Amino acid sequence: MVPLQTGVGSATSLAVAGTAALLALFLSLTAHLAARNVLGDVPVRNAFLVGPLPAAIAVVAAALELPSLPAVGVALVVDAVLVWYVYDLDRRLTAGVTLVHAVVSVILGSVLFSLYVLVLSAPG
Repeated sequence: MVPLQTGVGSATSLAVAGTAALLALFLSLTAHLAARNVLGDVPVRNAFLVGPLPAAIAVVAAALELPSLPAVGVALVVDAVLVWYVYDLDRRLTAGVTLVHAVVSVILGSVLFSLYVLVLSAPG
C-alpha cells in the first residue's frame, strides 16, 4: 500500500511543483464555483487569479513544516483579499464568496479524497 503522506523533505522539486499546480487548479475551480453561486454569471478567468496564491501558501507552509492552523488562516485572509480585488466586491459579498469557497473546497476535496482512498482499497 502506498502511504498517503510522506515527509516533504523527501519530495522532489517536480513533485512539489506538481502539487502546487494541481492545488492551484483545484482552488481556482472551487473559487469559480463559489463566485458563480454567490454572484451569478462571472468570467472563469477571474478565478484563475484567486487560486494560485492560497495554493502557494499551503505548499510553502507544508514544505517549511509550519503549523497548519496559522497557514490556513493566512490562506483564507489572502483568499478574501483576492476575491475582494478581483471581483470588486464590498465586504459582505467578499465574506460570502470566501466562505462559500472554503466550504466548497472542503466538501469537494473530501469527496475526491474519499474516492481516491476507495479506489486504492479495491481488491485485486
